[in-house]
Amino acid sequence: MPAEKGKAVYKRILLKLSGESLLGKQSFGIDPDVANFIAEEIKAVSDLKVQIGIVVGGGNIFRGLEAGSKGIDRTSADYMGMLATVINSLALQSALEAHGIPTRVQSAIEMQEIAEPFIQRRAIRHLEKGRIVIFAGGTGNPYFTTDTAASLRAMEIKADVIMKATKVDGVYDSDPIKNKSAKMFKNINYIDVLTKNLKVMDATAISLCRDNLLPIIVFNLQKKGNIRDVICGKKIGTYVGE
Repeated sequence: MPAEKGKAVYKRILLKLSGESLLGKQSFGIDPDVANFIAEEIKAVSDLKVQIGIVVGGGNIFRGLEAGSKGIDRTSADYMGMLATVINSLALQSALEAHGIPTRVQSAIEMQEIAEPFIQRRAIRHLEKGRIVIFAGGTGNPYFTTDTAASLRAMEIKADVIMKATKVDGVYDSDPIKNKSAKMFKNINYIDVLTKNLKVMDATAISLCRDNLLPIIVFNLQKKGNIRDVICGKKIGTYVGE
């Protein structure tokens, strides 16, 4: 899609954040400065009138898959991980609202005192009214990651694209942190992501996007202005699609 300076090329997006993105320089928990930085980056695109849904992971607090491999019942571990995503969602909501951005948290696990239940039509209505909707609690089911939740929610709200925020510039053929000569892909198709096991998102999430022809843009969250640049169609990061 061609970019026009200062103009959004997407009407509705799903922003996928990892729980680790909230760590900052900490080894555990939420760095308020990072949450504030993300809120500022989102605030910077408010004039573009783009509708934004967000899914955030919980790995900075609890990882269900790892806990399940260490003896905790996998179903219980996954539910614990879902609760971690709720904590992160509330922290992000607080940071966004501190910048005057109206925000709603919708949870796949019912908890009326702190979040709305996920209802597709209500979520779309919030987006149409200019509110950011943060989808917490994963899919509400064990054995599914927040990557899959992001793909699922993106389909349900009819998003134009999934923006996968990471700590590197895009998708590489090997880990760029460990391998300085790793090659970054500008464009790659779903099948290659799966066959090369590139860890963009898990296989279920990639397959869901492929089946519904939903593109994914993987970009570096830590570079100021990148969220706005992606929304405006600037060629940064890696485009995953057909």
